[in-house]
Amino acid sequence: MYEGVVQDLIDELGRLPGVGPKSAQRIAFHLLQAEPTDVRRLADVLVEVKAKARFCSICFNISEDEQCRICRDPRRDATQLCVVEEYKDVVAIERTKEFRGRYHVLGGAISPIEGIGPDQLRIRELMMRLSDPGITEVILATDPNLEGEATATYITRMLHDLPVKVSRLASGLPVGGDLEYADEVTLGRAFAGRLSAQ
Repeated sequence: MYEGVVQDLIDELGRLPGVGPKSAQRIAFHLLQAEPTDVRRLADVLVEVKAKARFCSICFNISEDEQCRICRDPRRDATQLCVVEEYKDVVAIERTKEFRGRYHVLGGAISPIEGIGPDQLRIRELMMRLSDPGITEVILATDPNLEGEATATYITRMLHDLPVKVSRLASGLPVGGDLEYADEVTLGRAFAGRLSAQ
């Protein structure tokens, strides 16, 4: 272990998600060897992002303004609403350039083990948004894991009586994958969501 402020830096870096003790130590030593102007620029950006970044008042995506750029864009299809768990999911979907609708960020997924129920998510706000008769389709794009499935199932039940089409992202085999390595659930979904080859 190191002394004083160096150990404090390693400890703080180690609290970041995905950063283990060795990575925290490597980052700390990199910062110690970096030019003071580079370290100050990083520190300034960290303080600035904490001060300026907020959640969009409509979809709860990350934004510097009251509304994010997607909600402000009049070219987006306002009839489609894609429901995701986290704002990083918006970035992943936007990279595909396949979806031109709008988003709703739940802020997580239902996870009884972690004490996260529907009331801790932005499901109430989703239901308020769906009072707009202009929304005709809700696309559930939660993660294909136990928590994501539970969240999608819960929302599907909530939307049962609303006049909207509810769809779920297809899931199945990754491109370049081998059938022999696919688990039963993934392979079963690939069969269920198969497309016509003609």
